[in-house]
Amino acid sequence: MSTATTSASKELIISDIAENIIGSEIIKLAWEVNDKIKKGEKIYNLTIGDFNSKIFPIPAELKQEIIAAYQNDETNYPPAEGVPELRTAVCHFLKRLHGFDFQMENIIITCGARPVIYAIYKTILDPGDTVIFPVPSWNNNHYVHLTQAKAVLIETKPENNFMPVAADIKKHIKTANLISLCSPLNPTGTTLSKEALADICDMILEENARRGEGKKPVYLMYDQIYWTLTFGNTKHFDPISLRPEMKDYTLFVDGISKSFAATGVRVGWGMGPKKIIDKMKSMLGHIGAWAPRPEQMATARYLMNDSAVDTYLADIRKKISDRLTAFHKGFQDLKKEGFKVDSIAPQAAIYLTVQFSLHGKKTSNGKTLATTKDVTKYILDEAKVAIVPFYAFGDSDESSWYRLSVGTCKLEDAEGIIGNLRSALKNLA
Repeated sequence: MSTATTSASKELIISDIAENIIGSEIIKLAWEVNDKIKKGEKIYNLTIGDFNSKIFPIPAELKQEIIAAYQNDETNYPPAEGVPELRTAVCHFLKRLHGFDFQMENIIITCGARPVIYAIYKTILDPGDTVIFPVPSWNNNHYVHLTQAKAVLIETKPENNFMPVAADIKKHIKTANLISLCSPLNPTGTTLSKEALADICDMILEENARRGEGKKPVYLMYDQIYWTLTFGNTKHFDPISLRPEMKDYTLFVDGISKSFAATGVRVGWGMGPKKIIDKMKSMLGHIGAWAPRPEQMATARYLMNDSAVDTYLADIRKKISDRLTAFHKGFQDLKKEGFKVDSIAPQAAIYLTVQFSLHGKKTSNGKTLATTKDVTKYILDEAKVAIVPFYAFGDSDESSWYRLSVGTCKLEDAEGIIGNLRSALKNLA
C-alpha cells in the first residue's frame, strides 16, 4: 500500500473545538439556491445579509478615497488598534450623529465587525463562563463554541418583536459573565425600546453592585452595526446614553459594513473601556485582524466629509425603507386575502420578519408540509423565493418565522415576489 493511500485512510485527530464546530445554516441554503440559479432558474434570493453593489454601491467619495490611498502607496502595516486618523474620525462620526463622547483610546479598528465580536468574547470570557443571548440572533452560538463558554438562550416572542426583556434574563443573571444584545437586530429588523433597554441596564448595574469589587462583573456586548438604518418613528437607543454608569461594562460593535453598504471593504470598530480595548488590541494584533491600511485611511477621510455622509445615509435609508415597506404591504395584503402569512412592520436594518404558518398544508401532488424545512423548500421550489428560517438563528426547528433581506433586490421585484407567493399559496390545500 502506498504512503498516500495509507495517509488517506487514517482518521486524523484534531481539536474538539474544530471537530465540533458547525457550519452556517444560511450558507447551506445559499448552496441550494445557487445550484438552482446555475441550472437556469430565476430565483429571488432574499437570504443574504448583504448588498448587491450594483443596486447599493458604496459612497462615490469613499470609493475615490480608497483608490487615492492605493495610489499614495498607503500599503504598509497599520497599527494594531487602527490608524489614528480613523480612530479620530470614528470619534467625530459617533459624536456628531450619535452623541457619543468616546476618545481614541476607547476605539479599536478591525477587519469588519466580526473580529470585534470574537475579541470581546475572548477578552471577557474564560472557558466555562456563561453568556446570555436571545434567539433568534446572529452567530452567538458559534462564538460561544469558539470560546468554550456556556450558553443561556432566551427565547423571544413575536409580541415583543422578537426582542428580549429584562424579566426573561433576570433569572439567569447571577451566573452570567456576558450578555450579548444586538439592536437593530439581525435577523428581525426590529429594535430594543427605550424602556426595555433601560430595564436590562438597571438589572446589570444592580447585579454588578451585588458582586462588588474583585469579582468579574456582567458585561454587555451591544452590537449596533445597523444603528444608522432606522425608519419612520423608530429611534435607536444605546446603554450608555440611557445609563452613563454602563460605560464601564459595555462593549460596542460597529462599522461601515451596513451603514454604507460596504460589506466587502472590511472596516469595523469596537468601543469600550480602555483596559478592555487594550487587551482586545493585543489579542487581535497576534491574529492580524486589522482592516487594510488603504481602506482605513480612505474611511478616515470619508467620515470627516459630513455632507457626503449625511447625503448617502439619507439616500440608502429611503431605498431600504421603500423596499421593506413594499414587502410588508404585500404580506399584509396576502394575509387579508386569507393566506396563512404575516409580517412585522419594518423598523430598521435591511430585514423584514415574515411568517408562513403552513405546517400541515398539502401540496398539489399530495405531499404534506410537515416541517419548517418542507415549507422553506416549497417556497423556494414553487414561488422561486429564497428566505432564511429563524432556526438558522438559533430559534426552534419548527418556528414558522423567517428573515427576508432586501439588500440584493430592486424595488420593482417586490410585486413579482408577492405575486409568486400568492400563486404558490393558492396551490396548497
